[in-house]
Amino acid sequence: MMTRLAAFAVGLGICGTAIAQSASLLVLSKRDHTLAIVDAATLQVKAKAPVGEDPHEVTASADGRTAWVSNYGGGRYHTLTVIDLVGGKALPVTDLGPLGGPHGLMFAAGKVWFTAEAAKVVGSVDPTTQKVDLVLGTGQDRTHMIWVSADGMQIVTTNVTSATVSLIDKVMRPGPPGSPRTTDWTETVVPVGPGAEGFDVSPDGREIWTANASDGTVSVIDRVTKKVVATLPANAKGANRLKFTPDGSRLLITTLSGPDVIVLDAHTRAEVKRIPVGRGAAGIEMDPGGSRAFVACTPDNYVSVIDLKTLNVTGHIDAGGAPDGMAWAVRR
Repeated sequence: MMTRLAAFAVGLGICGTAIAQSASLLVLSKRDHTLAIVDAATLQVKAKAPVGEDPHEVTASADGRTAWVSNYGGGRYHTLTVIDLVGGKALPVTDLGPLGGPHGLMFAAGKVWFTAEAAKVVGSVDPTTQKVDLVLGTGQDRTHMIWVSADGMQIVTTNVTSATVSLIDKVMRPGPPGSPRTTDWTETVVPVGPGAEGFDVSPDGREIWTANASDGTVSVIDRVTKKVVATLPANAKGANRLKFTPDGSRLLITTLSGPDVIVLDAHTRAEVKRIPVGRGAAGIEMDPGGSRAFVACTPDNYVSVIDLKTLNVTGHIDAGGAPDGMAWAVRR
C-alpha cells in the first residue's frame, strides 16, 4: 500500500466535500456522469463530482489539484469538464468550440492535451486561461487516445478507423539572421492493425505497444525508427486499453468483449496469464508504486483491484455505474 503518499480525508464522502489527501484514484462513471475521488490508502470513495454528458477519459494536473474530463458523445459534444479535486466540485467547463468528440486526455509540459475525433485533431489547453492554445490535424479517422512526452516535444495518438498511429514531433527551426527560432510540427503515420485503440509507451521510452481490437493483435513500434518491429498474436479481440506496469516488465490488456485481463511479458512478448475480472473491462490505471493495477469493469459496475505480484484480484471498488476512464492524482 502507498501509505507514504496517502493521508486520511476529513469530512464525509459526498459531493462538494473538502478533501485532504495526497494521493487519489480518479474514476469516471459513464452511467452516473460523475467523477469519484478514491483515497489511495483506504480505497474508499471520498467525494463525487458531476462531469456532464458521456464522460470518457480523465487527467489530473501535476499538483493533483485539478482534473479534466472529456465529454465525448461520438462527436456530438465539445467540452472538457473541469473538476476542483480539493473541494470535490465542478468548475466552469472548457469549451473546445468546433473541436467535437474530445476523448483522449493527458497533462504534460504544463498543458492539458486532448484528441478530438470529429475534427481529426490533437490539441492543448492552457490551464491558466482554460483556452485552446494549439490545434494539430492528424488527417486520420477517429483520432482517439493520446500520450505526450514530459517536455511536450512528441505526441503519440491512435487513429482507430484508419488503423494507424501518429507520431507528431515538435521541431525547432532556425529563423532568419537575428530572429528567434520558429516552431514546426512533423507527423509520421505508422500503419498498425485494424481497430488500433489502447496503447502505451514503455517506461524506458523505446517502444510504443498498440492493441488492435479488430484482429486481437498487438503492434510494437520502435520510437526511434518509427516502424513496427513486431506484431504479436495476443488473441485480444475487442481490446480496449493496454498499459505497462511501472517497472516495464509486463503489460495488461483489457477487452470489452471478454472476461479476462490479458497479461503479457514485455521481454519475451509471451502471454503470462489471463485474470478473470467479470464480463468485460475498459480503463486501466497503475499504482505508481507498482503494487496494484486498477481495472474498470464497465459491464459489472465495479473497479477490480489486481495485485501485480500475484496477478490475482484482491478487491473491488464501487465508484459508480459503468466505470471507464481513470487517472492518478498526487497532491503536491
